Amino acid sequence: QVQLVESGGGLVQAGGSLRLSCAASGFTFNTYAMGWFRRAPGKEREFVAAISWSGGLTNYADSVKGRFTISRDNAKNTVYLQMNSLKPEDTAVYYCTAGRTGWTNSRLEGGFASWGQGTQVTVSS
Repeated sequence: QVQLVESGGGLVQAGGSLRLSCAASGFTFNTYAMGWFRRAPGKEREFVAAISWSGGLTNYADSVKGRFTISRDNAKNTVYLQMNSLKPEDTAVYYCTAGRTGWTNSRLEGGFASWGQGTQVTVSS
């Protein structure tokens, strides 16, 4: 059974940083792409970032490019999202997701197969 458990969310001031972690189990982690999405209050869930099975390829939403970094540690079955220069508009529930293959260019929810429960990130102004 696939499990994705996010951690690291919290309250931070604008300009601050947070690092989200997602511990994965129940599948062969090092053969699948991983990603992060987020849902802000009153909005649809949107793509944030994705990383290939090896970590060699990444993809970012324009709104976070240059501020967020996705990475993975295949030895620990964990994917990370380092978030710097946070803005109030980054406030959302952040979801970890597992891809359907080793890499995907998809920024749609349908391009990903499994989802965590989410972790709240709140950025105060």
